[in-house]
Amino acid sequence: MHIRDLTQFLAELSVNNNRAWFVMNKPRYDILREEFLLLVTQLISDLGKFDSEVAECNPKKALFRINRDMRFSHDKSPYKTTFSASILPNGRKKPSDGGGPAYYFQIDAKGMLLYAAGEYMPPSNRLRAIRQHVVTDHTGFTKLLKNKKWAAAFGGLQEEGKLTRPPKGFTPDAPHIEYVKLKNFIVWKEEKLKPHNAGDLRADLADGFKAAYPLVAWLRQAK
Repeated sequence: MHIRDLTQFLAELSVNNNRAWFVMNKPRYDILREEFLLLVTQLISDLGKFDSEVAECNPKKALFRINRDMRFSHDKSPYKTTFSASILPNGRKKPSDGGGPAYYFQIDAKGMLLYAAGEYMPPSNRLRAIRQHVVTDHTGFTKLLKNKKWAAAFGGLQEEGKLTRPPKGFTPDAPHIEYVKLKNFIVWKEEKLKPHNAGDLRADLADGFKAAYPLVAWLRQAK
């Protein structure tokens, strides 16, 4: 994958976000999408070596469409300015649908790479199951928190939207109550894309996701 070509295309799209420009540049987009699809395909193969549950993920289903859903948005720009993918066992692209933890990454118009693993904004029933799992499997969760590899790679669970009080049904003295207050159970990292080739990017993503695998595996146990 030609990373410089991809970020250049996305940068141009960000200032020409209209159908006429996109149609004129569709051949460029088609090439870049095929290259991105190959990267995702290879990455799924890499992940399958330590996480067999995602080995059969359909790479085409893992890719997000570039078209934006504008029905409920004030922003009527028709296209996203990112290339992104979400890798789950069943190929669903929205972790928020309750499909369980996912591996996600995106490249944006500013040349930034964001990659994440876990569950972001899970629906209420799924969130309650995870919170209950924190309490009932507090020993396993303690072991997870002590895992040095994913803590070193990501710095811990994200606290965006964390509650100030225990959620309904949980007491202040419940095990790991500060984590029970979380609305997301996810780790992520954002960094400037290095001037490397797709092979190096693929290796970096595989290493990052491998570090996050203990969190993914623990989340799958929440029922």
